[in-house]
Amino acid sequence: MEVKLRWLLLTAIAPIAWGSTYFVTREFLPAGSPLWGSVIRALPAGILLLLIRPRLPHGSWWWKSFVLGALNMSGFFTLVYVAAQLLPTTIASTIMATSPVALTAFAWVLLAQRPVALSLIGAGLGVVGVVALLATGASEVNLLGVLASVAALTLSSLGYILATRWATPAVTVLSSTAWQLIAGGIILIPFAALFEPLPAAPTGSEIIAFAYISIVATALAFVAWFTGLRRMDAGDVGLIGLLNPVTGVLLGTVIASEALTLQQVLGLAIIAVGIVLGQPTIRAGLLRWREAARTSRSRSAHARPGSSALPGPARCAAPRAEP
Repeated sequence: MEVKLRWLLLTAIAPIAWGSTYFVTREFLPAGSPLWGSVIRALPAGILLLLIRPRLPHGSWWWKSFVLGALNMSGFFTLVYVAAQLLPTTIASTIMATSPVALTAFAWVLLAQRPVALSLIGAGLGVVGVVALLATGASEVNLLGVLASVAALTLSSLGYILATRWATPAVTVLSSTAWQLIAGGIILIPFAALFEPLPAAPTGSEIIAFAYISIVATALAFVAWFTGLRRMDAGDVGLIGLLNPVTGVLLGTVIASEALTLQQVLGLAIIAVGIVLGQPTIRAGLLRWREAARTSRSRSAHARPGSSALPGPARCAAPRAEP
């Protein structure tokens, strides 16, 4: 399937926006209210998309919206927060970097999208690159944090593939994303009310930060992500997701004046190679180049004097000796 550059660039909006949430959350948002924070992130984003395209779910999309909202929004947001509290960013991000493999596996089972060798190689390079990008030394590993990361990865990957499998031309990406976000926010409200106090009134900077997280890093990002999943193979979309940790590191370098080491530069280069290898247009170009090289070698062999590769009739043209 030939993928146009515009779909790749549109899909890239999602991991770049998600990568920026690390910096915005750390610098501007209050800590200690993950459930209410997730509600504030999901519900306004879903309502905004619903206002842009005012259409309610119909038929099976009522329960599908709540299933996808639980997997992609409420469950994922909560588990990612737990993992961030229990694990160093390096380990949590490295685990999440295996998402292309998980997406490929679910797509193979549920969508019959067979994995491509170059995509798997690209995914492996992506994991290596993320390790090189983020590894800063030995860190204590919390088993519960690892389980939370793996659960978040598994739930979201399954949710993304189910959203792709259930997609129909009658339901636009905008509508299905709005329904998922609203459903995910509704699911979180009783848990937030039960386990967390109501958050304090936000300051001006917090309102701006929440607006960015909800509008750009949630509404826009998920619309771009689900559009990519409809237009491209899941494994290729997963590789584009490796831009998430890349964005986080580059923002830290540009805005927070954090030093970029040689190891991190190498990690960025490896991630870039992994993403490029996984894209269909690059794979098609490599296949054409290999076929052209094979044809060129074959012609060269035919052109050599005395070559055994001469055509059959030419070899049989010599007259036989009479007895």
